[in-house]
Amino acid sequence: MTDTAEVTPEVTPEEHKRLRWALVLISLAQLMVVLDSTIANIALPFIGQDLDISQSNLQWIVTGYALAFGGLLLLGGRLGDLYGRRRIFMIGVTIFAIASLAGGLAQNEAMLLSSRAVQGLGAALASPAALALITTTFPAGKERNRAFAVYAMMSGAGAAVGLILGGWLTGIHDLELLGTPVNGWRLTFFIVVPIGLVAAAFAPRYFQESERHPGELDIPGAITGTLGLLGLVYGFSRAGDAAHGWSDPVTLASLAGGVALLAIFAVIESRVEHPLLPIRIFANQTRAASFAAMMLMPAAMFSMFFFLSLYIQNIMGYSPLKAGVAFLPFSVGIVISATIVSNLVSRIDPRFIAGTGTAMAAAALFGFSRLSVPDGADSVLSALTSGAYLGADVNYWTSIFPFIMLMSLGMGAVFVPLTLTAVHHVRSEDSGIGSGVLNTMQQVGGALGLAIMSTVASNYATSHADKIAPGIAQGLGTNPEPGLLEAALQLGSFPSGAAAAFFFGTFLMLAGSAIVWLFLDVKHEELATDGPASVPGH
Repeated sequence: MTDTAEVTPEVTPEEHKRLRWALVLISLAQLMVVLDSTIANIALPFIGQDLDISQSNLQWIVTGYALAFGGLLLLGGRLGDLYGRRRIFMIGVTIFAIASLAGGLAQNEAMLLSSRAVQGLGAALASPAALALITTTFPAGKERNRAFAVYAMMSGAGAAVGLILGGWLTGIHDLELLGTPVNGWRLTFFIVVPIGLVAAAFAPRYFQESERHPGELDIPGAITGTLGLLGLVYGFSRAGDAAHGWSDPVTLASLAGGVALLAIFAVIESRVEHPLLPIRIFANQTRAASFAAMMLMPAAMFSMFFFLSLYIQNIMGYSPLKAGVAFLPFSVGIVISATIVSNLVSRIDPRFIAGTGTAMAAAALFGFSRLSVPDGADSVLSALTSGAYLGADVNYWTSIFPFIMLMSLGMGAVFVPLTLTAVHHVRSEDSGIGSGVLNTMQQVGGALGLAIMSTVASNYATSHADKIAPGIAQGLGTNPEPGLLEAALQLGSFPSGAAAAFFFGTFLMLAGSAIVWLFLDVKHEELATDGPASVPGH
């Protein structure tokens, strides 16, 4: 902490009202961005059928958004620093809203996939600008802690809310707009349009514009950094696809190209006068630890959503809407946790809060890894012949609900303090790129985690399928229906693959916990101060 740091005075009632509405706008924007990462997932089969998109290309509805979002975050964060964070925020949410409208109106595959990429661009501009606006709009202490708590709630709960909304909206089949029937999946795109337009319209009223530095954009760094991140995100996403995997030449070329471009990017950044990513951002130990931990933990959390949603639907037999509702406790838990932590963070060092949260999340993932159903050849054949689901007798309230709540409470205790420490004492001219780095770590970490855990799950599932294949083949007889053997093997092997993925995720979370306990060295008193230090490393 620097000698020049000062405790922020109490805000006036009028200022408090302005800050409250500013927080509403930031919350809407963040909910919009996170919501769109999951809301279309449940609708994928219906989109594919309506627009005649092949199964292999359906993944690009999700991957295309993540690719543009993750690859352009650093650039989006720096543009906010250079050209005004309010301006970039407004541009970002407007682009997002327009692209969402285009996606909802899409008549073919090309139109839908291109709109998803443009949505990713809008999110990459809006998300770091929103986080930077918290740092520059809200005074350090109680007001800023509350703002970061709400931001963390939206970041964590948005994914679960997306699953619920996606399941509900997709099930709507009898809606008409202007006399024209509208398929429910289109509503998953339309719903975020008014959110973006409202946030853009009211931003000038509640946010002050930041200082601008036009002419300082690092073009070579922007090109190499953006393409490098795109290469990594694409490579990780492709590696997690069972049709390609880690040995696929395109996967390897993408990852190698991404690493090479980021190496060139690092050299450029160390030599230019106005770098896209100032190396000083990483010089502070606490900040670097926050970035590293925030890369590992979302990797485990987002993968939990992926595998558990498949388990609940394919093994337990839940409908899309019921599966979405099954994740509702996660939203409730993270709201409760973030609210409590926003008050605790001014009295307890973030190391202890985040460290406890990571331990709770690790325990939850271990609990998920113990999910088991009868998956031998006899039980699989019995499920096929009876038409029942393999895990129909798995009790949600005793086997899943406790760990969803534990995970949500733990992640709420992680996101609030680590978001605070990641951008604390960053120079004012770097707050946008600091926010961009934090968001980039989450996106790249999520892509990497899902790719690795998908590989782990696939290997274990394949091994288990080999064990039960002879018994299933014998039970099906010499002339099984086409595709029935493959379906039976997939059904019987998925639980063991999912359990292995959850178990691996436990160690990812524990690695993040170790980083927090060992390197997150900042006192709670410092989080109540403003004014970044003038010495390097702060």
